Amino acid sequence: MNIIIDTNILISAIIKEGFIRYLITDFGLNLLFPELEFRELENHKEEILKKAKLSNKEFSILLLYLLKYIKIIKTEKIIEYREEAKEIIGQFDQEDITFIAAALAFNGIIWSEDKHFKMQNKIKVLNTKEIIALLKQ
Repeated sequence: MNIIIDTNILISAIIKEGFIRYLITDFGLNLLFPELEFRELENHKEEILKKAKLSNKEFSILLLYLLKYIKIIKTEKIIEYREEAKEIIGQFDQEDITFIAAALAFNGIIWSEDKHFKMQNKIKVLNTKEIIALLKQ
């Protein structure tokens, strides 16, 4: 199963050494992250550094460590799905079109804590508790 991780999940794994980081690194999940969304990560970098109490170097090392467990989706792999994704989520949140497009392109589900994803019914979206429940099955 392909699981597209939302930026908030990756940020949570960077900020805190907790269960989300453990899920990413120790469960062998097929995790994917759109390369386009690295800009959002960069936009929140200062906030992440402050919350996590990390230096730039520590942030980079931790991000590279996490990315060993996450496949990066090239933009050209999802571009043809952007219009359909816009129809699905665009009325709720334009910034999440990329994640919906990735889920369409890779027949995946989205792992996110953002409730607005569940306002649509085309793509399956699970929060962390639901991912855990899925793994227990």
